[in-house]
Amino acid sequence: RSNDVLSIDRVSTEMILTVRKDIPPHAVTRPISGIMGTIRLVAGTYLIVITKKKKVGDLLGHTVWKAMDFDMISYKKTVLHLTENQMQDNKAFLSMINSVLHTDGFYFATDYDLTHTLQRLANTSPEFQEMSLLERADQRFVWNGHLLKDFMTQPELHRFAYPVVHGFITMKSCCINGKIFDWNIISRRSCFRAGVRYYVRGIDTEGHAANFVETEQIVQYNGGKASFVQTRGSIPFYWSQRPNLKYKPKPQISKAVNHLDGFQRHFDSQIIIYGKQVILNLIDQKGSEKQLEMSFAKMASSLGNGMVKYIAFDFHKECSRMRWHRLQILVDMVAEMQDEYGYFLVDADGKVMVQQDGIFRSNCMDCLDRTNVIQSLLARRSLQSQLERLGVLHMGQRIEDQVDFEKIYKNAWADNANACAKQYAGTGALKTDFTRTGKRTHWGLVMDGWNSMIRYYKNNFSDGFRQDSIDLFLGNYAVDEADVTTPLHEPKDWKFLTLPIIMVVAFSMCIICLLMAGDTWTETLAYVLFWGTASFVTAGVILFNGRDFVDAPKLVQKEKMD
Repeated sequence: RSNDVLSIDRVSTEMILTVRKDIPPHAVTRPISGIMGTIRLVAGTYLIVITKKKKVGDLLGHTVWKAMDFDMISYKKTVLHLTENQMQDNKAFLSMINSVLHTDGFYFATDYDLTHTLQRLANTSPEFQEMSLLERADQRFVWNGHLLKDFMTQPELHRFAYPVVHGFITMKSCCINGKIFDWNIISRRSCFRAGVRYYVRGIDTEGHAANFVETEQIVQYNGGKASFVQTRGSIPFYWSQRPNLKYKPKPQISKAVNHLDGFQRHFDSQIIIYGKQVILNLIDQKGSEKQLEMSFAKMASSLGNGMVKYIAFDFHKECSRMRWHRLQILVDMVAEMQDEYGYFLVDADGKVMVQQDGIFRSNCMDCLDRTNVIQSLLARRSLQSQLERLGVLHMGQRIEDQVDFEKIYKNAWADNANACAKQYAGTGALKTDFTRTGKRTHWGLVMDGWNSMIRYYKNNFSDGFRQDSIDLFLGNYAVDEADVTTPLHEPKDWKFLTLPIIMVVAFSMCIICLLMAGDTWTETLAYVLFWGTASFVTAGVILFNGRDFVDAPKLVQKEKMD
């Protein structure tokens, strides 16, 4: 089989299987690490390849790789057939695809199915085992699913491309009591309703939640293995929170739709996949988040489904004034349910000892900072029991007291928070000082302030481009080569150009008048008041029309986003 070669016709775009001897001896060769798939842009089809990979570790004897660098190879050798506008568009689309590819966190394995949890893989049929990785992958987590469309229709080509997951994977070899075990976190980001923080909230009509991430913690020791799975996802009804230059835009619950329909669809699919659900809603129960909490509670009770339990925990109120020890209140509150739902455990002989039959679905507003803190605490509690059963921890020993492991554990969960936050909000996570050290620090507060500032800038002035990039990459927007114009050329409203200039001029004049005082103080005051008022009024008008000034997505229709 090593003689087989994938041959792509650059003109007809046809892909066929051929043999090594058909390759001309003078052909240019270069090594690649894998194929992501193909995409059609204005200049024609491109092949996306992984050019550099890094080993993350071994999972059950299979190597897991992180894709580090990519290349886009054009089928057409020239762009001379394009008009000037088409060239500009093609360039813009290429930079969009590149921006997604260079968002940290793409992983793959050549001989293991990374898209499924250990428990899902253990409960499969012989037919499933015979399938190629592309066929059997959980489509929720295959980020190159759209790029693989040409490969999917030809089973003989499946082995040339791999399903690539997006999220975070860490693999650590750890030691407690002189016993060496492998400990891993795998976070799989869903590619359904994917996007950036403020442009993608709530659910779509299929019941897919924004920023949905499945996080599995795996431990392997002496042939035995255990896994504990949790999920996070946006509040599952129809709401939006579009950027408008305000630091925290007010969330809006959509009025004209049947929320319960989408809500039910979301939980029906979650129950089929994971079993019982415990919703941990960590948002504020006052201010602008209060209406979301009340609606969520109301919908959960009107669902009338015994498989779904709803728990609201006002994270900010409970932990205010640095009282982070109070998180134990929530952990204790759900301890009985966690014990009942269990985890997945297989002994050294491959016998399934216990299965996980319920899951914690955590959310805050972004499902990033608060959510990750709670997930790391629940995962530790599960790990405590798993390590006891696997024979790593002695009875009465606590993970918290294992200094070396505790450090690895906390840092890995903080790294998980950072990866998920960068992919959704554009910056590292907040509150990671607590996850890393177990304490909230003043330096941590300063770093949170800095990250919040960068988030504000990105969410308002560069997230439209990021959203467009994700939509293009995942196939939510398809480029039609026949289209003369693309949505990239929307003209900007006059306000967008004029008002900021007026504001800057007025503010500058105000400063100049202060520095170069007039003949009398009344004259200076009059000038300062005039230019100061002009700059404040303009700033007010800009804020009032905030939505016209932010970087909004252009490719997918706005209604889809709301």
